[in-house]
Amino acid sequence: MSDQHTQHALGRPTGAFVGASWVALGLGASVYFVGLYNAQMTLAEKGFYLAVFLLGLFAAISVQKAVRDRAEDVPVTGAYLGVAWGMLLAALTLMAVGLWNAELLLSEKGFYGIGFAMSLFAVVAVQKNVRDLAAYRTVHPEPVATERSSFASPQG
Repeated sequence: MSDQHTQHALGRPTGAFVGASWVALGLGASVYFVGLYNAQMTLAEKGFYLAVFLLGLFAAISVQKAVRDRAEDVPVTGAYLGVAWGMLLAALTLMAVGLWNAELLLSEKGFYGIGFAMSLFAVVAVQKNVRDLAAYRTVHPEPVATERSSFASPQG
């Protein structure tokens, strides 16, 4: 492993990037769920869109993890990586076909599509940040704070 790769792997993501990724995920998921809750569709249709959304998030996290594991020489089977990519493509296809065939206004279709895409992107960023922070904390553990007694105070 090169020194440049080691430095990159151990870099701590900025608070702004961590916060922005969580806000993007929260915003994308919130608007998607609020739209789904208020939608004039059958319960079965709402269930379909919820299941596709959850499948997409899980698949995106799995792809990110598997790709990163391979980049860091952590063993990942080709079968797992293939299934992760397959499920991500299945979720994207199901969402596209579902929206194409839905009796929704074009603006509503765009609303769901953007909420879905934003959430997929954001969940990958969140997963990356979680992993980067874990790697950073492994190499740079936070010091344990010790409680100081008033008797040990230098003033007195």
